Amino acid sequence: MSSGEHLHIVTNDDISSGRKQLGKLVVWGTAGLMLAFGSAQLAQSLGWYDFGFVTWRPTLYAFCLWATALCWAQVLVRGEQGKRTLFVLPAALFVVSLTIFPLLFGLIIAFSSWNLSSPDGRQFNGVANLVQMWTDPFYWNALGNMVWYALAIILEYAIAFGLAMLLNAQIRARKFFRVAFLLPLMLSPVAVSWMVGKSMLEPRFGPLARLARLLGWENPSFFGTPEMAKLTIMVMDAWTFIPFMIIMLLAGLQAIPKELTEASRVDGARGWSSFWEITFPLMLPVSITAILIRIIFKLKLADIVINVTSGGPGGATDTVTSFIFREYRDRSNVGYGTMLALVYLVFIIIGMTVLMKLAARLTGPRT
Repeated sequence: MSSGEHLHIVTNDDISSGRKQLGKLVVWGTAGLMLAFGSAQLAQSLGWYDFGFVTWRPTLYAFCLWATALCWAQVLVRGEQGKRTLFVLPAALFVVSLTIFPLLFGLIIAFSSWNLSSPDGRQFNGVANLVQMWTDPFYWNALGNMVWYALAIILEYAIAFGLAMLLNAQIRARKFFRVAFLLPLMLSPVAVSWMVGKSMLEPRFGPLARLARLLGWENPSFFGTPEMAKLTIMVMDAWTFIPFMIIMLLAGLQAIPKELTEASRVDGARGWSSFWEITFPLMLPVSITAILIRIIFKLKLADIVINVTSGGPGGATDTVTSFIFREYRDRSNVGYGTMLALVYLVFIIIGMTVLMKLAARLTGPRT
């Protein structure tokens, strides 16, 4: 094959300084244009000046132009390496845009007074929503309830671990029990709310209420007192999501080499001794992952509360998500509800970051 038939590969050494400067100029120029359009649109949204922008489309178009210029500049500045980057960069920019733009819009709405029932529309009100949130006892009550709901995950994990070990053992009808335990996971929280909360737990004719009468509970009311209502919501939510933890823990148990358990038996480790010395340490990474994912699902708890108790009695079962939902639905308070959601998001990010740091220490190598 002659030298002329070889594909020409552009390396960093073949790229002239003028070409690199052109690539950087294109990127920074389009970035400045996007920043200018975004600042102008933001100023108009806050009521500082009217630039004649009816929608956010100019900013969106400027972002698309900058994204295109960034992809093009990768080839101009980096040559062949830039071409490889093009396989990932467009998808990454698309995902980032789906995160950044909603957050920017949310920030603008959060610092605005916007009630859908008001004819005035959205108006900038500074930190008024933040001050209202700080003095809102119902919001902090919902945050306090979330702490109790999150602590219930410890018991959920213990139950899920026990059931996973049972399903991993050589028992009769093991396949049947595996399917039976996973059935609640196939149901949506809304279906669970009506099937269990509204039907089976109905105080007059519900089958569980009748069973409670037979067991000596004269007037069964699963949602009559704050403590009982909160406990019932925890049980319903646990019944729905414990199968998810079972799946993850069962997969971890099946991945443990049988040689290790057999060797531990030869060394005399049996029962609880084998569990604490072999099974539990090996299952720690899977357990932490299952607990972290369960916490994320728990922080979104709303469907069961909204459909069964609406946060009652007296806010005892309220969650942050259900409280924010009622701000939108019942009070049409979009600005305040968005502020509550963003502050809750900040709490979640901080909390999950701390938990992941602790998880890394627990599962990391020990010196």
